[in-house]
Amino acid sequence: MGPLQIKDILQTAPENQSVVVKGWVRTKRESKNAIFIALNDGSTINNIQVVAEPGQFSAELLLTVTTGSCLKVTGELIASQGAGQTVEVKISDIEVYGTADPEEYPLQPKKHSLEFLREIAHLRPRTNTFSAILRIRHALAFAVHQYFNDKGFFYLHTPVITASDAEGAGEMFRVTTLDLNNLPRTEEGAINFKEDFFGREANLTVSGQLEGELGAMALSKIYTFGPTFRAENSNTTRHLAEFWMIEPEMAFFELEDNMDLAEDFVKKVITYALINCKDDLNFLQNRLTEEEKNKPQNERSLPLLEKLAFVVDNPFERLTYTEAIDILLKSKPHKEGKFQFPVGWGIDLSSEHERYLVEKHFKKPVILTNYPREIKSFYMKLDEDGKTVRAMDVLFPGIGEIIGGSQREESYEKLLGRVKEIGIDPENLWWYLETRKFGTAPHSGFGLGFERLVQFVTGMGNIRDVIPFPRYPKSAEF
Repeated sequence: MGPLQIKDILQTAPENQSVVVKGWVRTKRESKNAIFIALNDGSTINNIQVVAEPGQFSAELLLTVTTGSCLKVTGELIASQGAGQTVEVKISDIEVYGTADPEEYPLQPKKHSLEFLREIAHLRPRTNTFSAILRIRHALAFAVHQYFNDKGFFYLHTPVITASDAEGAGEMFRVTTLDLNNLPRTEEGAINFKEDFFGREANLTVSGQLEGELGAMALSKIYTFGPTFRAENSNTTRHLAEFWMIEPEMAFFELEDNMDLAEDFVKKVITYALINCKDDLNFLQNRLTEEEKNKPQNERSLPLLEKLAFVVDNPFERLTYTEAIDILLKSKPHKEGKFQFPVGWGIDLSSEHERYLVEKHFKKPVILTNYPREIKSFYMKLDEDGKTVRAMDVLFPGIGEIIGGSQREESYEKLLGRVKEIGIDPENLWWYLETRKFGTAPHSGFGLGFERLVQFVTGMGNIRDVIPFPRYPKSAEF
């Protein structure tokens, strides 16, 4: 089972028992009476202090005990005499697993910028900030699987390689084994994809939704949780080229059922993190508080734990897109020309509009429904007015939209009409359309970008900092 982790040792009652601690050195300081080494193994934000007496070990050995080096320490677990910890280890033996030359090791004990840490993504998990983020990421992923399992959902693995574009955006990464220096051509001069591995054009998926719907029409309730890819040339703090999506699809769910599930889901998952990641969340909240001190009072955001409670403790306000537009048109920022983007029926709401509804008008999370059909995807169920679709977006403080979903169109004729209307060849989606021919049923689903959720829960300003190895334009180093 391996050695005890530092998280467990810190919770052990000190009885002068022998313990073995393994971890990386965060700091080392020496005084006349003792040598203090802080070790961390990643199991907790908290370090354990190990203490040696002056002269107990050779100067040569101690020179190798530097920030970043990896140690095995054997000693007695005793009550700590200093502040900040209840136990410490009185060292009897040190074994150095690996050294870290202070002249070369980039994570010396000082403040590093997030931009610099992205350049050394292979080492940044050793920092307090990123170890906290990765532990919270794990907790949220576990909570996602636990939630859906407890609700009777089945985990469906949808393809990573696909010939369909669920969003209709066309911004996909191509998958090919063709020799790019000697591409096969048709008689017309086009690339002959019949010679490719799959015998047709293939790409990395942008969503597991369409295949997820197929599963829901047999198993009733499924969810996908896997990597997705977007070839958008975007360098914003909100976009990644590779990210993870959570996408439940449910037969016999209509729009109201879909909203109920989305609200319950995000509340339960965030609550799990609040209960199980207290030390990490407190650390990140303190970090953000320090950052916010340099901002004007009116630009400061809610403290992290308050922001999470804002979601967990409030019932989500539900209203239609049309009602939301009416509120925005009557709002003070609109009348005074303070919105950057115009407001009017038919627009795709921007983040500033969504945040106004959440943070200023309702002061609670919001679910908007029944958007204009022109700004939503082809698979969404048409309302009776023919102008709007049964879409729903969940809006959070600080970021705006965090979940997008809808009741799916179950009518074969209407779905086929929409497919043709936006210029998709029905032959490319024959399998998707057939589910509407053979035992169709009302069904719904939604998508939640996992990194967007992690970003919200951790309070990080850039989505590149909540995934271990971010992929974005001109960056695939690790």
